[in-house]
Amino acid sequence: MGEIKTLIDEEKLHARINEIAKQIEAEYGGKEITLICILKGSVFFTVELAKNINGDVRLEFIRVSSYGEGTESTGEIKMKLDLKDSIQGKDVIVVEDIIDTGRTLSYLIEYLKMKKPNSVKLCALLDKPDRRVKQVKVDYTGFEIPDKFVVGYGLDWDEKYRNLPYIGYIEE
Repeated sequence: MGEIKTLIDEEKLHARINEIAKQIEAEYGGKEITLICILKGSVFFTVELAKNINGDVRLEFIRVSSYGEGTESTGEIKMKLDLKDSIQGKDVIVVEDIIDTGRTLSYLIEYLKMKKPNSVKLCALLDKPDRRVKQVKVDYTGFEIPDKFVVGYGLDWDEKYRNLPYIGYIEE
């Protein structure tokens, strides 16, 4: 494997996450918000986002996968962990680390809507629009990035590099 180069440094990450938190705060005006963290990659982002929102924030966790052992999406979506509590009547924001093809998020948003929340919005730290095959509406985007394989801040390569405090890419 090649060297890891910095794409988005720690300072830029934290500044942008704080901006998104303030935008969410303003739009929800004190209403309770349920953040649904998509495991495992979104943990760092979800925690940082929640810490920066002043107000009543609930956390839920869900785990879906469209990746096998490699770096390419298999296109087959598997539900590995479902929500613990009901989201019926709640204002929900799905928090994702990266939107790539859009397949997983498209499936997940439809799945969550069947649980009758008051609203469902999507917040993604990273967006790779060049790879999109399924259209999904992203309500809050951290950064639009080029089509590179990224690691760090929750994103992994075969479970490694999640703990990097920045977003890096692997130079082939």
